[in-house]
Amino acid sequence: MKILLVAAEAYPFAKRGGLGDVIGSLPLALKDKGVDVRVVIPKYLDIPSNYRSKMEKLRSINVKVGWRNQYCGIEKLEYKGVRFYFIDNEYYFYRDNLYGYYDEAERFAFFNRATLEILPIIDFKPDVIHCHDWHTGMVSVLLDSQYREKEFYKDIKTLYTIHNLKYQGVFSREILGDLLDLSESYFTEKKLKFYDAVSFMKGGIVYSDVITTVSKTYANEIQTKYFGEQLHGLLKEKRNDLRGILNGIDIDKYNPRTDKYIEQYNARNFKIKLKNKTALQEELGLEINKNVPLISIISRLVLQKGIDLILAVLDEIMSLGVQLVVLGTGDRKYEYLFQEAGERYRGRISTNIMFDEELAHKIYAASDIFLMPSLFEPCGLGQMIALRYGSLPIVRETGGLKDTITSYNEFTGEGNGFTFSDYNAHDMLFTINRAVGLYKNKKTWNKIVQNAMRCDNSWENSASEYINLYEKLMLGD
Repeated sequence: MKILLVAAEAYPFAKRGGLGDVIGSLPLALKDKGVDVRVVIPKYLDIPSNYRSKMEKLRSINVKVGWRNQYCGIEKLEYKGVRFYFIDNEYYFYRDNLYGYYDEAERFAFFNRATLEILPIIDFKPDVIHCHDWHTGMVSVLLDSQYREKEFYKDIKTLYTIHNLKYQGVFSREILGDLLDLSESYFTEKKLKFYDAVSFMKGGIVYSDVITTVSKTYANEIQTKYFGEQLHGLLKEKRNDLRGILNGIDIDKYNPRTDKYIEQYNARNFKIKLKNKTALQEELGLEINKNVPLISIISRLVLQKGIDLILAVLDEIMSLGVQLVVLGTGDRKYEYLFQEAGERYRGRISTNIMFDEELAHKIYAASDIFLMPSLFEPCGLGQMIALRYGSLPIVRETGGLKDTITSYNEFTGEGNGFTFSDYNAHDMLFTINRAVGLYKNKKTWNKIVQNAMRCDNSWENSASEYINLYEKLMLGD
C-alpha cells in the first residue's frame, strides 16, 4: 500500500496548530503498520536549520501557475523512517510566516500542482493521495480535470480530510483561469462556486473520492447549519462518503513517564504531580500551595476556544479558591483581559502570552484541571494531552471533546473529566464548581485521575481506521 500525505505543515519541520501535529504523527503510525507512506509539504523559511542542512536536492522543474512558469525544487529528507518531500520556491515560501499573505491562492495553487507534477520524478505512484485542509483542496480537482488521461495518474484515488471547516480558502473567481487553468465551466454550484467566489475546501469535498474529518461527532455536526459554515448542504449530500476518524496524539512526545521537562510520574505514582505543581507555582510566581486546585488553559485565545465564556465569569471562577495558569496567544482583546486579570489576581493567576513548548509540558504536568469550553472543536488535542498527564478536562460537549471526554459519574465511578452541553458561561461555572468540590475528596479525585491516565488516545486505532479506508478505496468499494 502506497500513501501520499499532502499538507501545509508537519511537525517537526513547520507547525502552527493541530494540523502540524497530525502530519507529524500519522505517517509514523502508518509506517509502523507496514504502509509505504510519504509526505509532501512546502519548504518554508523557518524550517529549523538542522533539518534544512540534511535535505537532499533531487532536481528542479518548472510548474505552471496559470500563465506563469515557476521554479520548483524537489528536496527530500527521511525522518524516523518516513520520507518527506519539500516543495522549494523562495518567492512563495521564504517568508516570515507560514500563512497570512495577500497571495495565498497563488502560493497554494502552485503547491497543489507541484505535488502532482513531482510524482513521476520521485518515482512514487501512490494508491491514495490523502490531502489535508483547504491548502490542498485543489489537488483532487486538478487530478480529475487535467491529469486523469495520463497513464501514470489514472488509477490514483483521493481522500480529503477536513481539520477545521471554518477555514476554507475562499478567493475570487478569477483564480480559475489565472492560477488553476480551469475554465468558467467550473464556476457552478456543483463544482467550485461558493457564492460569488471559489473555495479550495469545496473543491476538496466535491472532487475527492472520500472525505473524512477528525471526530465522529464533528462529522455529524458539520452537516447542520450551525456548524456547517455554509457547506452543510453539500456535506449532507456527500454523507455516504463522509467519515469521522478521531485524531490521536504522539504518546512518546507526551509521556509523563519520560518527559524531560518535568518530574516524571505515571498512573501508579501520580502523586509526584504535586512536585510539578509546586515547582510551577514557584516558577510563575503563584502562591505555593499543593492543596489549591490549579486550573490550566493552554489554547489559542480566540472565540472558537470559548475564551469569552471564561472571561465572562472569571471573577466567579476565582471566588472558588482556585489558581489559574494561561498559556497562549490570540485576539488582542483576550490577551489584554487575561493580562489585566493577572495583575488583579497577582499570585493566583499567571498569564503567559506566548507559545512555549517546555512551559506547556510543565503546565499539563502541574495542573489539576484543564479548561477547554470550545464553541466548536473538530477534534482537539489539548484535552487528550491533559488526560495523559492526569489533568482532568472540563469541556463542552462538541466535536472531538464529546468523543474523548466522559463526565464523571458518582454512581458507577466511570468518567475521565467533566462536561457541559450548552454554550453558556454559567453552565461552565457550575461544572467547574462541581470539579472543585470533588477535588476536595482526594479518594474520588485520585480515582478519576487514574481513569484519565489510562485512556488510550494513541494513533494505533485511528491509523487502523485510515488503513481500512485506504483499502476500500483501492478496491473501489
